[in-house]
Amino acid sequence: MQRTRLNSLVEVTQTKFNQTFANPWRRISLSLISLLLGFFVGQSVSITAGQEAYWDITVGIFLLIFTEAISRIAYSRPKRRSLSLDTINLFKIGITYSLYVEALKLGS
Repeated sequence: MQRTRLNSLVEVTQTKFNQTFANPWRRISLSLISLLLGFFVGQSVSITAGQEAYWDITVGIFLLIFTEAISRIAYSRPKRRSLSLDTINLFKIGITYSLYVEALKLGS
């Protein structure tokens, strides 16, 4: 790629982001926040889609495609993954777990 200002800005921002979260405690806290945010989004989506009955199939298809795409990207890579990929994967796990908990609540 060419060395444009935008490209340089993106590279500098990514480098600073990775340096900030190189500390293990910061990385763990970002991972936990991502997992909990995924759980919250999953709960919100299931409540909203459940209330509006005509969105059920659309939201279900979107979540299925999102989950499968992230799984394919995350688990086809080598063992060492980037921070952003780990964060998105934990977000996906939070969504999946929240939908599972919702299903258990509705089943009981």
